[in-house]
Amino acid sequence: MPPRRRVVGEAPELLDDEVGSTLLLTIFFSFLALVIMLVVVGASSLYLERKRLFTLADGAALAGAEAWSLDEVSIDGDALSLELDDAAVHAAVAAYLGDAAGRLDGVELVGAASRDGRSATVTLRAVWHAPLHTELLPLSVPIEVTTTARSVFH
Repeated sequence: MPPRRRVVGEAPELLDDEVGSTLLLTIFFSFLALVIMLVVVGASSLYLERKRLFTLADGAALAGAEAWSLDEVSIDGDALSLELDDAAVHAAVAAYLGDAAGRLDGVELVGAASRDGRSATVTLRAVWHAPLHTELLPLSVPIEVTTTARSVFH
């Protein structure tokens, strides 16, 4: 059968060999949309887990910065000063994490110390696990955060 000629201004007809090509495009774009959703869910979960760990480290640093007693305060002229002890900071941070870390899995205290005697620096580490394990997303990613809090005495 010879091909039919198209007259100018006439609507084009579908060719017989193009049947089903829309189905392939639909399948491809559906798969692409699913992959994009998986990546967005994974990235959002990682971001939220890091924020939760940072909030926990911030509270632990505040507990460490307040690890002093009134006996340790010294008077220098008109100013009051205090010196934080590394052992006291570490003990206060460990006690805080014992109470507050129950909501996060696998939280590890990497370091808790006072570098300058007035502030407490805390480093925490945890492992994030992807909510949906696929070949496109890693199964787990280590997260480490460091925060510092300063104790002010007036």
